[in-house]
Amino acid sequence: MNEKCTKYEALFTFGSDETLKEHLKTCEDCQKEQEVMDKVSDLLKEVRPYYKAKRRNVVKLKAACAVFTILLSGTTLGVINFNTDISDTIKYGTTLSAEDYGFPVDSYGFLMVE
Repeated sequence: MNEKCTKYEALFTFGSDETLKEHLKTCEDCQKEQEVMDKVSDLLKEVRPYYKAKRRNVVKLKAACAVFTILLSGTTLGVINFNTDISDTIKYGTTLSAEDYGFPVDSYGFLMVE
């Protein structure tokens, strides 16, 4: 009973191409493993265009979302900065009173009821 050769992985990973090719000429076990690796490589080459096309769409979608966010935030900040009514009324840490909303109030700031 012959023992299976276990040199393929080491030669494939750490060895040179010439060393691997010379070993494949003499070893049937490693030839079988090389055939399996060739089949996997062929499958990956077949699928590559579909994966790249899908990835390109994701990149385009991310870029579109980033541009939309920048435009939306720029527009919002521009409206707040140039509209003095909003920027004078709304400031960080302040609360709006009933008078700010346009309700009739008395001298104490309470709603005036008639």
